[in-house]
Amino acid sequence: MTPPSLQDGIDRAGSPVDLLWKPGAEPWTPEVVEREFAGWRQEQAAWHEGVALLNLSHHMYDMWIEGPDATRVLADHGVNNFEKFAVGQAKQYVPVTRDGHIVTDGILAREGENSYLLSGIPAAQHWVQYHAEKGGYDVSFVTDPSSAFRPGGRAPKLFRYQIQGPRALDVVQSAFGGPLPETKFFHSTPVSLGGRAFRALRHGMAGQAGYEFIGPWEHGAYVHEAFLKAGEPLGLVQVGALAYTTPSVESGWIPSPVPGIYTDPELQEYRRYLPLFGIEGQRPLSGSHFSRNIEDHYVSPYELGYGKLIHFGHDFQGRDALLKAKDKADDNELRKKVTLVLDPDDVHRVLGDGRDPGFVLSYARHRVESGEGGLAGVTMQIASVDPVGTVLAQTLIAP
Repeated sequence: MTPPSLQDGIDRAGSPVDLLWKPGAEPWTPEVVEREFAGWRQEQAAWHEGVALLNLSHHMYDMWIEGPDATRVLADHGVNNFEKFAVGQAKQYVPVTRDGHIVTDGILAREGENSYLLSGIPAAQHWVQYHAEKGGYDVSFVTDPSSAFRPGGRAPKLFRYQIQGPRALDVVQSAFGGPLPETKFFHSTPVSLGGRAFRALRHGMAGQAGYEFIGPWEHGAYVHEAFLKAGEPLGLVQVGALAYTTPSVESGWIPSPVPGIYTDPELQEYRRYLPLFGIEGQRPLSGSHFSRNIEDHYVSPYELGYGKLIHFGHDFQGRDALLKAKDKADDNELRKKVTLVLDPDDVHRVLGDGRDPGFVLSYARHRVESGEGGLAGVTMQIASVDPVGTVLAQTLIAP
């Protein structure tokens, strides 16, 4: 029996909104990793004041893209500049539809002249693979789902550990017996511990210094233990699944835009290609910003702050639409990404009935209204950030 497609789910539900609207859905947190180690407050404080270790090995989808047309298929369906993309470098990859709506973003690492690794939410991987297969590009794919979807409960192909915070470089130097080679931001360098080779990606989180270490899963336990041992005298704190969801709210990255794929008649074949029980059919929507029109939830890369990543020096799907969107962005006609800092007394009164509400996390689309009651914006992610002393809301808001 053929599994149902995304289009099947939309047809049965009656509309994309009827399929996705799930007000009671629990907010997503990373799979497998403990919810808390030292407590979410202490874990958040660690990357502000000390040093934190995060395990990213289980919740990302990985897709290796290799072949003579690897660069061409990625460039044809993403906004990025591939003319200046060195082996060992990583970029935030931004694919868009022909109407200029974002599909989602992902982290794209160039591993060789004709080989890449695309990691993150799988909507970007689905988009690239579909267009590669449909367009006859000479390219192959190897996919490793997240641990929640990996068949048979097998281990990931890669480990990913982040060391972040003001004392991150001290821990790294202690673990490796000296400083790592000087590496540009979002570039990687080969490293080894105990004869086990892997890579160090220069990567910060919420404005803090640090690295993301990536390598074969069989080396993961050894590397993890080495970092714990090196970090113990420096006060290293492991970060659990709750606190892990919150750096995006601090750093300004919006992790869950609605893919702009649900209404374009030309994408019906794509919706039949996608499984119903995948990210595009199961990522829930909720909140006080309800609309029967799913297009009211579509977003432009300009609204997400990705304008600087768009390279018009090459042809790509959605280019013409983004040129028009650029004019609107330049004329201050598009929504802006902002962080709302909620009044702490209001947070206690509304969410905690006068008490501390504890950990707050939501991906709901809540209305932000002007003093006159009109819609001024919509929230994209809300979370408690204890070092700030309140709840922050990532928001797209009208100029």
